[in-house]
Amino acid sequence: MSNVVMPPKPSTPWKATPKQRLTTAGIYAAAALVSYLVVAATPMKGKLAYFAIFFFASIFIDFALCYFQRGIASAKDAVARGFVSVGITFAVLPIFSILFEVIKRGYKGLSFGLFTSDMSAASVNDPLGNGGLIHAITGTFIMVVIALIVAMPIGILTAIYLTEIRGKLARPIKFLVQAMSGVPSIVAGLFILSAFVYPITGTLSGFAGSLALMILMIPTIARTSEEVLLLIPNDLREAGVALGGTQWRTVALVVVPAAKSGLVTALILGIARVAGETAPLVLLTGGGESVNLNPFSGPMGSLPIYIWKCFGQGTEESIARAWSGIFVLLVIVLALFTMARFLSERKATK
Repeated sequence: MSNVVMPPKPSTPWKATPKQRLTTAGIYAAAALVSYLVVAATPMKGKLAYFAIFFFASIFIDFALCYFQRGIASAKDAVARGFVSVGITFAVLPIFSILFEVIKRGYKGLSFGLFTSDMSAASVNDPLGNGGLIHAITGTFIMVVIALIVAMPIGILTAIYLTEIRGKLARPIKFLVQAMSGVPSIVAGLFILSAFVYPITGTLSGFAGSLALMILMIPTIARTSEEVLLLIPNDLREAGVALGGTQWRTVALVVVPAAKSGLVTALILGIARVAGETAPLVLLTGGGESVNLNPFSGPMGSLPIYIWKCFGQGTEESIARAWSGIFVLLVIVLALFTMARFLSERKATK
């Protein structure tokens, strides 16, 4: 009778043990104590002084502990780990600070009427119960969707041309895409104003605003999609060609599906690039105060213009409305991001 040998459980040597977690907590506690004592005994005051002393004290304590326990190599690793930690803190702290500030100030102006009425019969200085921003939400949604419908195929096809076709125009196109990514939003608005509104329509509309947003969205989608497609291994392309597929069939059926998640991320970044743009919309949309579902006729409101108008008044009620508009805009962007990530990661089921 043979013995059944159980496979060993997978190990995670990089996972911190309870002893290591306790040591880390002790280092942070000692650094916090040193920071408090130094600030109390010296002229250095303020939050910045606490943070700076805590940072250097934690690195020094960790360095000394690792040096006496495991040698100089471990001590150097401790210094690098400390600088990486502070870098992560500087990257994450502003995000949480923005979220906290927007939520703290924005929820006060939220009400049911905010999402069911517009500002056609109210002003930004009226009490918060009067009027709403449904016109701004619908206007932003319509303009961003129109811009995305036009920019998505142009941006992705441009990326495919730069990564897969690599024709004679690849270098100038790449240069133009990089140059367009740095164009100020007001320049895009002025271009549409002089090239489309004045000579053709003669009136401000939501469609003109969506054209300016499209100009700003295309470079972001194209550059991000290019980087994503470059990450796809050449083995997949060679396998598709070896099975008898043409280049375009290989790109359409092998490369693009493999990069689906990254391409969705490119679209999200494109939406995030233009969702809060104010300057071109001020020039092109007219900033209507009532709901307008026709982007080709009449002024159309948007969340950025609504926020800009409210902050411009400077009263307590208008500033509260502005923060509530910022809160709604942030929630919409986060909802779109979550939905897009969910759709891009779904697995096909039979």
